[in-house]
Amino acid sequence: MSNEKGPDHSRRKERSRQAILAATRALVAEEAYEKVTVEAIAARAGVGKQTIYRRWPSKSAVVFAAFLALSEDADGQSVALPDTGDLEADLKLVMRATAEEFADPSFDRLIRALNTEISNDAELAAQYREKLAQPLEEAKKARLRSAQEVGQLDADADLDLVLEVLYAPLFQRWLHRSGPLTATYADSLVDVTLRAFGP
Repeated sequence: MSNEKGPDHSRRKERSRQAILAATRALVAEEAYEKVTVEAIAARAGVGKQTIYRRWPSKSAVVFAAFLALSEDADGQSVALPDTGDLEADLKLVMRATAEEFADPSFDRLIRALNTEISNDAELAAQYREKLAQPLEEAKKARLRSAQEVGQLDADADLDLVLEVLYAPLFQRWLHRSGPLTATYADSLVDVTLRAFGP
């Protein structure tokens, strides 16, 4: 008699989870967000609707999970910022990757859908803050602290303000579609930030 709770069961559950998250990302990239339903996600993933509802209470929760999965590496851990010892090079690498990601049409639709849900759902906004925003901010601050320790950044700089100066213009440009998100633009944000908060 097979052990339904054994490794095979766990692997099936994980395959099902990954299929649901991939289906969610694909559908949000293809359709207007309002048209994406839990039923459509289930059909694309090849699972029953109840399989989704057993794990997530709503469409917005599935969308959040699909987005959150993008920020994890193969072991499910948040990706750390590079630390080569050269703050400018490391920040330009990260900001170029961020600009490229936000300029990608499939990512753009997913993050816009998530922002729509967050603006209307306080509980989801709290989850986003706890599970994604805060850990990412702490990783960024850890990199900035190491730069302060070696004299590459003002030792008294307010790190929350440094991150706002660095990221807020890019986010605003993306949100309002007011200009291209290019590597040159990303580099300019790093340059401005380091001039403002350099040693």
